[in-house]
Amino acid sequence: MKAITYAFCTLFACATTAVFSQEKSQYTVTGNVVEKATNIPLEYASITIESTTNTTNITGDVTDIKGNFSIPVTPDTYKIKIEYLGYKTFTFEPKQITDDLNLGTITIEGDDEVLSAVVIETKRAAVELKLDKRIYNVGDNAIVKGGTASDVLDNIPSVEVDSEGNVSLRGNESVRVLIDGKPSGMASNIADALKMIPSESLDRVEVITNPSARYEAEGGAGIINIILKKGSNSGVNGSITANIGDPLSYGSNATLNYRKKNYNFYTNLGYSKNKTFGNSTNESQYFDENGNTTSFVDEYSKSTRNRESFNGNFGFDWNLTDKLTWTQGFTYRKGSGDNPRDLNYSNYDADKNLIYRNIRHTEEKDNSQTVEYTTDFTYKFNDKGHQLYVSGSINKNNDNEDANIATINQVNELLAQDVTFAKEDELRRIARVDYVLPFNENSQFEAGYLGNFNEIETKFNINTLNSGGVLEPNDLFKNNLEYIEKVHALYTQYGNKINKFGYMLGLRWEATEIDVNQLITNDYNNKKYNNFFPSAFLNYEVSNNENLTLSYSRRVRRPRGRMLNPISNYSSSINFFKGNPDLDPAFTNALDFGYMKKWGQLTLNTSIYYNHTTDATQFVRRVDGVNEEGIPVTITGPVNLATEYRYGFELNANYNPFRWWRINANANLFQVSTRGDYSYVNYEGNSVYQNFDNDAFTWNGRINSRVTLPTKIDWQTNFMYSGAQKTAQGKVLGVASVNMALSKEVLKDKGTIALNVQDVFNSRKRMYETSIAQINSYAEMQWRERTINLSFTYRFNQTKADRQKEQRKQSSGEDMEEMM
Repeated sequence: MKAITYAFCTLFACATTAVFSQEKSQYTVTGNVVEKATNIPLEYASITIESTTNTTNITGDVTDIKGNFSIPVTPDTYKIKIEYLGYKTFTFEPKQITDDLNLGTITIEGDDEVLSAVVIETKRAAVELKLDKRIYNVGDNAIVKGGTASDVLDNIPSVEVDSEGNVSLRGNESVRVLIDGKPSGMASNIADALKMIPSESLDRVEVITNPSARYEAEGGAGIINIILKKGSNSGVNGSITANIGDPLSYGSNATLNYRKKNYNFYTNLGYSKNKTFGNSTNESQYFDENGNTTSFVDEYSKSTRNRESFNGNFGFDWNLTDKLTWTQGFTYRKGSGDNPRDLNYSNYDADKNLIYRNIRHTEEKDNSQTVEYTTDFTYKFNDKGHQLYVSGSINKNNDNEDANIATINQVNELLAQDVTFAKEDELRRIARVDYVLPFNENSQFEAGYLGNFNEIETKFNINTLNSGGVLEPNDLFKNNLEYIEKVHALYTQYGNKINKFGYMLGLRWEATEIDVNQLITNDYNNKKYNNFFPSAFLNYEVSNNENLTLSYSRRVRRPRGRMLNPISNYSSSINFFKGNPDLDPAFTNALDFGYMKKWGQLTLNTSIYYNHTTDATQFVRRVDGVNEEGIPVTITGPVNLATEYRYGFELNANYNPFRWWRINANANLFQVSTRGDYSYVNYEGNSVYQNFDNDAFTWNGRINSRVTLPTKIDWQTNFMYSGAQKTAQGKVLGVASVNMALSKEVLKDKGTIALNVQDVFNSRKRMYETSIAQINSYAEMQWRERTINLSFTYRFNQTKADRQKEQRKQSSGEDMEEMM
């Protein structure tokens, strides 16, 4: 940690020195560039300042996300020019500069002749760095074409998606994933929900590492908000995408928008049929109580996933009056698939001589369906941000998963057979009210209410082949779990900016009632929590291109879904996952110190963060009996056993060394220290104790490069690395992977052809070593092997300039906290 702190301080000192070491003979030209029709700030507008007396004295820069610029010059007479492709050039008469010059707000207007005569080459920035979040614009990302929302997140800096689809932020799985600002269908299993949404449906992803009181407190690591595409350009316009891939997969996606003066209809439809291959390894060595090797067991599996899904979003905006807008949205998702899997099971004696080999063949089928309706009312008291927002939504999700599991020996004799039935039904209702009152341009008050009511029922049954060759119910694995969650929340926050100093203080109160009921055993658990979640944000604007921020928030992670379910799968006969219905929420205090600086084409955003979590959940692996062959059976499950201290340093950089090359880089170095003990009574009636104190340092990083080659071909490369990390029961090994894509605009900029390869070197795996009493094991899992996708997108009645204009409009209007 000392090395991290030293590196940050050195970087900060160098940047500060660079800012304040300018000669006194220099002056500063400042201003703000906005679009005339909408008054929206224009980012990346080009400012050129050229001396009229010395042709070699020329300087310039581009505007930031707020349309601001600040350029140092020496005393002279200058001609100042503002340019933005697709807009008329704005030129000032020559000005003699002998002091700091503020040009004020400069409005530029679109040039219809330019738009029709040239190909607009500007692209929306891949990432926008804001005070409270980072926004990744993924709508035109060729690397994820033909994939799913899970693939999109897996290519976002600071975000990781593991082999089972679990999402983590800064290496922490306690993250809340939202879709259009709210929990969506299958919130208890967001991994499956993300695989149902095609990547082409996503417009951008917001990463909020330290949310304010406005956001729900769920998610100790922060919030990831996925924004789906929603057109609002005038008239009829949209786009259609078709893709085909290897392994054989294909799909299509259509976005349509129809807008008139008082209403707007939009829809996003997607269909996909995918095939992927996966594999896993689990090699275990078993010992007796004296530490002598007794046997070896190797498990190797190969799987094929065939999935067919449909995703549809429909929306309607109706301007009832000049101030009141009514929005209705309907979402329907349906997915089905099968997952045949062969698990080769080899049993060896202590000298590694093969005793026998079995094959466990699984035929698994699943079906899921999500239906969601949302209605929103927005009343704008004026055009200065004073508004009232009222929203309600209802979501119903059904998920069925059945499997036929047969175990055969080397001569193809049936040894055992199990048929499993799993069903999950979820009903979620959300009510929300938000009120925003700006007092002036620099101060704002907010208050609101959120009601989140969720009911999930999970059923799991197994029929097992008995000695008479008849399938009969196996009560050992029969379960019916009911989860009911009711959350009422109130929040208020106030923000103000005084000169260069801004602050925002907020307080959220959440009353939570949770019922976790095992209906088969009549085991009922009711828990109630009333908690306050304060937040505080401080910001100091050193200059237009430099900011310092300090933020604090309190967060919570409530266990749900698989974490609570004591019986949820039967994929292996000797390795099980078992949920814990008695889990308690984990509470996190998060502190973040950030520094953002822009030097010309380089934007740097760094932060030092610290999280303190109580009742942190740890996954414990233990031996819990032996099977009919005498092989120890291991159970992995979550328990509240530790206090966790997590601190680290994160660096995000955007660099455009040339007009044809953009680089985004991210590195996260962190240490996790856990303190806790675990004890239990094993299957032999003996007490077992283990100390879970552990200190683990690791890091991960990503580099995204986008190069425009000759003939205007875009070449994107995404390199990712996750470092090794020690755990209390073993070690997670490091892994590196590369994604790559080529894309080209065709048909006079109306079409795009893209070719991408996910996991170019087929290296993306989760690998870990475990060492506990009686067992040493090595395991790896590759959820998906390398895939290749080719896609074609055609846009009608929609130029690239139209898309950029709409994207700027959405970006500028979405976040009311930018007043800080």
